[in-house]
Amino acid sequence: MATYRYASPGGTARRLLLDRRTFVLGAAAALGGCVSQTSEPSVEPIGYAQNRDPYYLRMYGPLPDERFPVPAADISAIEPRYLRQEVDFFGPEGAGTIVVDPDEKFLYLVREERRALRYGVGVGRDGFGWSGEATIGRKAEWPTWTPPAEMIERQPELEKYRYGQEPGLDNPLGARALYLFQGDRDTLYRLHGSREEWSIGRAVSSGCVRLLTQDIVDLYRRVPIGTKVIVRESRGTTGLTA
Repeated sequence: MATYRYASPGGTARRLLLDRRTFVLGAAAALGGCVSQTSEPSVEPIGYAQNRDPYYLRMYGPLPDERFPVPAADISAIEPRYLRQEVDFFGPEGAGTIVVDPDEKFLYLVREERRALRYGVGVGRDGFGWSGEATIGRKAEWPTWTPPAEMIERQPELEKYRYGQEPGLDNPLGARALYLFQGDRDTLYRLHGSREEWSIGRAVSSGCVRLLTQDIVDLYRRVPIGTKVIVRESRGTTGLTA
């Protein structure tokens, strides 16, 4: 059974709060983008035979009843440890909390008795990372994506989405989005869906946390508005990048 342990350098587990001095407007604009590379990595994705397990094939099967029917995820492109599973959890956070570890590329939904549901995620590249404590202030099914003005300046081809990209399979936020707030302030950080299976377990996006569509749909139904979310500060282990 997989386990997860976390301790501060002094040996005492701690919660990480947002350093407001580092939350500058440029980073906030990047976070609002929540986009990935426009193409798959140049390295051929590895095929994982373990992912032919019928249990996972069902878990990541098609979602035909969605507003936009979702095809099955190609989990052969994903390392098995990043597939959804229940694990032991030894962090200090209480049951009901979402914990994101950007170095390990895991999102935990903490349960009772030191257990958690663990989801594999893709996270923001260095320079766009955000860490801190927030709450889910809004939930949306098949959300509209609106790129920040600064992003449109850098990528003029996004001008057509200045007032929002309609929901759909190609929308960067995917089938679901959980919006993180601090008080009444939108942090511009999102937990959202993605159909880019190759990106799970990698640092690829402009700051937000992406899950497979089937995983964000599962997480969305489990957590209410007001859920506490802790994004741990990177310890310098960047992991795979595309």
